[in-house]
Amino acid sequence: MQADFHYYATYCAAVLAGYEHEDALKIAYSAQFVDCCTATYLKALSATVHAATSQSQAELVDMRADTIGLQDITRIWASFHFLPRDLYAKTPRATKAYKNKYRLICGPDGALVKDTVELAKGKDTEAAGIAMHVLADTWAHMNFAGTPSLVINNTTNEFYEILFDYSMQKISFRHSPGASDDIESHTYNSTVFNPSENNILNLGHGHAGHLPDYSFIRYKYVPAWDNYRQCIKDNPSDYRKAFCQMIFAMKYLRGTADTFTTGVYDEDAIAPYSEKITEILTKRQLDASEDWKKFGEELTGKAIPDFDVSTYAEEYKNAEDKDSTGLGRFILAALSQKSMVTNKIFTSGNILAGFSIDYKKKGFGGIRDYMKLVRESAGKDHG
Repeated sequence: MQADFHYYATYCAAVLAGYEHEDALKIAYSAQFVDCCTATYLKALSATVHAATSQSQAELVDMRADTIGLQDITRIWASFHFLPRDLYAKTPRATKAYKNKYRLICGPDGALVKDTVELAKGKDTEAAGIAMHVLADTWAHMNFAGTPSLVINNTTNEFYEILFDYSMQKISFRHSPGASDDIESHTYNSTVFNPSENNILNLGHGHAGHLPDYSFIRYKYVPAWDNYRQCIKDNPSDYRKAFCQMIFAMKYLRGTADTFTTGVYDEDAIAPYSEKITEILTKRQLDASEDWKKFGEELTGKAIPDFDVSTYAEEYKNAEDKDSTGLGRFILAALSQKSMVTNKIFTSGNILAGFSIDYKKKGFGGIRDYMKLVRESAGKDHG
């Protein structure tokens, strides 16, 4: 997904869930900031790089392809962008190495979605924003994994857009960094094929280009993970479910829903605006930001500022108590989300995201920057 959904649509969902304008903006900001919070950005603020929720292309190119480097990549991408659907998924006649990668395939309504939303309960708007980013991406990025893997993430070049009259148009791919996708000619950018199993070009949906990130497109393709059987992806339907599920999740976070249950999509909340939302989701355009922004401003009568990655940077740099700032709270929530997902992956018997220690049983033995989470948790346990 892009800023059009993570920022503007998330703002709309927050408002429909009952949040006031200012809190909805904070949630939307954090949801979009997940795509921007790289180690490079954090270093510039003298903040912990372990709170990184994304990696730039330059950072990925510089990453080592050894076990430690691959675990670092997987912790970020599986925790925030490709949340695994089923860490215990069955796949016949496969090696343990293959099963470990197969079980990191992203998808909606898995146990980790519930864990992610419940983790944000009782916390600040920054935690809610991170949870909404993770939840939304399970719909956009389904069937790809947040770890470099040719045998999982590769596809053939046989992509076809399913148009609204149900005719099909062949999609062509090119590798032209910086060039815009061309909807009219059905020409899109993608990563080039690399035969190495663990090459970063085989991370996530690179072979499908930005097709998973556009709400309007329906397409069929042939993925490696399903033994090269044809798969159909209906983004307008999936994005609608993502939007409705965010509303339900945020009602739970606000306390107006008692529990969060996967598989529940709040269609009632969008009923008065169903036609407008369908129009936005199905409009053939590369960026739906203006349409979502207009809808959000109609909902509240308030102006939605453009997203600015540096909005909270100066506040953080100048603060004595950095944890109390907006960016400080985001960092704590990011560390918490990454720690939770890494622990779930590790305890499932899968070490692709690295090792995880249950400090309540064995004492703290991890990265120093996570110690603040231990202290925070201990305070709540004894408060």
